[in-house]
Amino acid sequence: MFGKTRLGKSNVVKIIANATIEALSSQSEYKCGQLIFDINGEYANTNHQNISLREMHSEHCQVYALIQKDETPSKPLRLNFYTDPSEGMRVLGSLLQAEGNLSGYVKSFANLELPTFELCNNMGFGEKIRAYRKIQLFWSILNQSAFQANEGELKALIPHVANGPNGFDPGFTDEIRLKVYSFIDAESGTSDGVPARPKTLSQMKREYASVAKYVLNSKDPLLSTSGQKNELFDGDDVVMLTFLNPNTGRGTQWITDYKKYHSPDAQNLIKQIIDDLNESKTVILDLGSADDKVRKYFSNMISTAVFQEQERKFTSNSLNSHFVNLFFEEAHNLFPRTVKDNTDVYSRFAKEGAKFHIGMIYSTQSPSTISQELLAQTENFFVGHLSSQDEARSLGKVNVYYDGVQQDILSSKTPGYMRMLTQSHRFVVPVQVKHFGS
Repeated sequence: MFGKTRLGKSNVVKIIANATIEALSSQSEYKCGQLIFDINGEYANTNHQNISLREMHSEHCQVYALIQKDETPSKPLRLNFYTDPSEGMRVLGSLLQAEGNLSGYVKSFANLELPTFELCNNMGFGEKIRAYRKIQLFWSILNQSAFQANEGELKALIPHVANGPNGFDPGFTDEIRLKVYSFIDAESGTSDGVPARPKTLSQMKREYASVAKYVLNSKDPLLSTSGQKNELFDGDDVVMLTFLNPNTGRGTQWITDYKKYHSPDAQNLIKQIIDDLNESKTVILDLGSADDKVRKYFSNMISTAVFQEQERKFTSNSLNSHFVNLFFEEAHNLFPRTVKDNTDVYSRFAKEGAKFHIGMIYSTQSPSTISQELLAQTENFFVGHLSSQDEARSLGKVNVYYDGVQQDILSSKTPGYMRMLTQSHRFVVPVQVKHFGS
């Protein structure tokens, strides 16, 4: 779908999704799940301008929403920051950066990158210890910010490393622990001594908070940050320690409001969505209140899961007549023209999607902003009004059949008036698409 805003692209998407639902209800030979990434909430929620697809077909649609609304039945759409620390840190960083005016350790924290568990498992001995401790530190920050966790699941993610981390135990030596807790006692005027090694998430958080206080306030050269290999913490570690237990400032309170994006049961989210699609439901992901980075995270995570599920069916010879359609708006944000990596999931949709019965419907204002790799694989076009001659010429380059209708595209601004080109009808046909719900 191409065309300027407010001229009917979303309406065409609703018409296509609606037609698919109605076609499926009249036959049983085919199955087709539909997945709509609803960035403005218009497919999930009825507003004063349009009726929603969910309200029109409530028995066939399932909404997942970041912010649930009383008037729209939905399931929560969340991610688990604990089980995917690399992506979790990236999302938190983007949310913090959106706040603006960050400085000091908060700005440094927002720019951190964490390793994945897969990367950790392939590291050498010393690097693995450092990497797991980074993840444990991140967990401690989340725990102090009251992000809920499934502790049994988390503990199994960090296996025992000799002389290093083990579940919720960072694996610091007895000598280091004695130094840390003796310093804490001296600072507080108590004599609690060295506690037992951590066995829970909150106990680990206390251990790292104590270490943070020691690192930031003592003069111990063993814990300095000049980059020597025998030192316990590197610069990124110290940034996280400072964020966990700063001498001044809000610390972990910076991310407390982001709990609304988290759920310890988010891993089940993927299975629920896949099950709904396998049952030919139309799944609407209401991302209307999400930051762009959060939208991209969910789009990539769920799109990858859909691709893997269809690929699994293909390789096990159980694909049969089961299709999936994915709907993307503002597509230039997900697959821009400047993309250099043609191995992402969207490129795989374009190259291999037909084989796995995956269709993709995407819309944007300008054809010149979309990845050429994707455009080359696109078969069906709906084009509304374009106001730029450059965009009209770009469309002609994308598909030669549009080469003779540029003037019409530039001149006519009627909402819903589209120039349609389909795989089954290789001529540009002008159509007036009816208003959805009318």
